[in-house]
This record gives sequence, structure tokens and C-alpha cells, in this order.
Amino acid sequence: MYLTGIERLDQDRKRPLTARSVLASALLGESPPSLPVRRLVRVARVFGINENQARVALSRMAARGEVSADGSGTYALAGRLLERAGRLDVARRAATRSFDGSWHHVVVTRTGDGAPERRARRGALRDARLGELRDGVWLRPANLELAIGATAADGLTIFRSAPAGDQALLASACFDLDGWARRAIVLADALDGAALDDERALAAGFERNAEVLRHLQRDPLLPVELLPRAWPGDALRAAYESFDAGYRALLGATHRAASLREEGVTTS
Repeated sequence: MYLTGIERLDQDRKRPLTARSVLASALLGESPPSLPVRRLVRVARVFGINENQARVALSRMAARGEVSADGSGTYALAGRLLERAGRLDVARRAATRSFDGSWHHVVVTRTGDGAPERRARRGALRDARLGELRDGVWLRPANLELAIGATAADGLTIFRSAPAGDQALLASACFDLDGWARRAIVLADALDGAALDDERALAAGFERNAEVLRHLQRDPLLPVELLPRAWPGDALRAAYESFDAGYRALLGATHRAASLREEGVTTS
């Protein structure tokens, strides 16, 4: 049976969103990544998360250094989530630089680390949009500045190289380009077919936005000359920006209506 992009995404959602994931996603979707607590509470309410649960989650995120609060009741991302917001901004804008044929080349030289340390290092290397050619050898074209945290960089040897041979084949060996492209097409199809006609669309729209942002963060942002033909990256970004504009217009109208109701003002 043929499934539309929306139906495939609905089948993919296995776990309900937690208060933390809803609040983090709401902030990650903003530029700059900050929102008044009243708006965060209303976003959480869309997912059946009450005000007390939302405020407890914000307090715990603040204690972990994931958000900071100012004196006016506005929360902003901090720490690792703020770093993630920076990577997301690069992904949304596809902010790369010219490619001179050289690659970032990272070799893991430290041995004896435990599983948690190895897992954290692999996550940091993936966050830097490096691809693993073989165990302990990570590469990417040098059309992006290489940003690896100091903790993760300990035990790594980092240099630039100029690979011989077909660099497009090397890129396809380091990154799952076909898998990323297939998912991008499904996501773009879901955005194009999604309705944004009333408040009932808010929850589904929020989840679709978050799903697209997660996928864009996995885009290796390769130079165009190393990409497969008909690469769907730009099409997904265009579909996301169009959908996000409509979604935020609906969200803003919902917030305004909620404010009026709280103030005892009726609308016709």
C-alpha cells in the first residue's frame, strides 16, 4: 500500500514527546532561541502538558545549564542546546564556504576509553558533520569550519588532506547520502501536503517542524560538486521555510486568541 509522506511520518512517531523535548524544540525553532515563559507554557499545552509540568521542566533544564532565564520571564537556550541551535542555523542556511579540494581529516589516536567516552566522542564528531570512513578515521570536505569541542578533541589528531581519486565516491563512502535523500523527499512531501487551517493542526505541525530540523542537522552539507544528482537539500529547506512561515502565523494567532481569553476579551 502506498503511503503519503504524512502517513509515513505518523507511522514513524513511536514515543510521546516529553515536556523537555517540546520546550527545547520550541526554543530551537526560534531565532534567536528565546521565548517568554507564557508562550512556552502555551506550546506545551498543545501536547497535553500542563503549566506546572512545563515550569518544572524549565526549572530542571535551567539547573542542567540548558536554558537561562532573565528577569522578565524569558527563557533562552544555553550550553549544549545553544551550541545545537548554532549548528541548526548553519543547516537551515546551508552556510558553507568555497571548496578548494581539501578535506578535514580526523584520526582517533587515544585508546582505552570506556564506552561512554567513545560514544560521546562519536557524537561530537557527527555533530561536526564528519563522516566515518573506517573505525577511528573521520573525514569531510573543508567547505565548513571544523568545530569540535575541546573535550572531544582530546585524543584526536586533526589535519587537512587532499585525497586522490574520485572525491564524490569518497563522500558517498563516508556519508549515507542515499538514505538522507530518501528521508528528505518524504519530509518535503509531508510539508507540502500538510494543512494549517485551525488550532488542531498545531501539534502535528510542531512535530513535523521538529522532524525536519532534526533531519537538516544531519545534512553533511557537502560541496555541490560532490553531491548526487537531484540532491533534495534545497527543496527540503524551501518546503520547510514555507511551512514554518504558515505555522508561525497560526501559532501567533493562537497565542493572541489565548491572551484575549485570559484577559476576558471575547472575539467574534
